[in-house]
Amino acid sequence: MLIGFAHRGARLEEPENTIPAFRRALETGAGGLESDAWLSADGAVVLVHDGVVGRGLRRRRVADLTAGELAARGVPRLVDLYEELGVDFELSVDAKTPEVATPLVEVARAHGAVERLWVCSPAVDVLLPLRGTGARLVHSPPFKRLVTGTLERHAANLASLGVDAINFHHTEWTAGLVSLFHRFGRRAFAWDAQEARQLRALLQMGIDGVFCDRPDRLVAAIGEWSTEAASD
Repeated sequence: MLIGFAHRGARLEEPENTIPAFRRALETGAGGLESDAWLSADGAVVLVHDGVVGRGLRRRRVADLTAGELAARGVPRLVDLYEELGVDFELSVDAKTPEVATPLVEVARAHGAVERLWVCSPAVDVLLPLRGTGARLVHSPPFKRLVTGTLERHAANLASLGVDAINFHHTEWTAGLVSLFHRFGRRAFAWDAQEARQLRALLQMGIDGVFCDRPDRLVAAIGEWSTEAASD
C-alpha cells in the first residue's frame, strides 16, 4: 500500500495543522494526512507543530494552555479532526513528547481509527509501549545518527521490536536501501519530497509512503505512477 501523506494538511492553501488545511488535502484526493501532537494543559491531544503558539510577548507554551484556549488560537484537537472529517484516511502523527503517545492512540481507538494511525518518533523507546495497540509505529531518526552501526542491523532491530516503518529525508533513500528495509518486512517512508521529479524517483525506488506539502502534486504523481504500473 502506497500512502501519500499531506504534510500538515494543504499548508500552502490554508493555515497548517488546521481543520481547513486537512479538509482541503482530503478534497484534493490525498489518502493520508500528517500532523504533530502535544498535550494541552487539560490533557487533550492537540495538533500543532511547535511547542509554543503566538509571537513575541504573546508566545505561550502549548502545555500551559487548555484545549479551549488553544482552539481560540486555531489549534485543533485530534478529536476535532476525527469528528469533522471522519476516519477514512491514513494519519501520520509525530508524537512530540513521550507523554502524548498513549493518549494519541486512545483517541484514535475511540474513533475506530487506530489501525490507520501511524505514530512517529525519533526515539524507539517512545514507540515500544504502543506495541499491541493496533497503531502502526514509525521510527524517524536523523539518518546520520545511524552511520555508527550498519543499516542492516538497524532494520533487523526494528523488525525484532515490532516497529513497522522507518522514515528518512527523501535525499537519503536509494533503491538498495528501500530493498534492504523491505527484506526485513519494514516499510520505507520519505519526507520533504516536494517536486514531481523527487516524487517520481521515490516511487521508482518502491517507497511505501511520501510526505509532501503539495497534496495536488502528490496525488497527481501517485496517480500517474499507479496508471503506468497497471499498464506494465
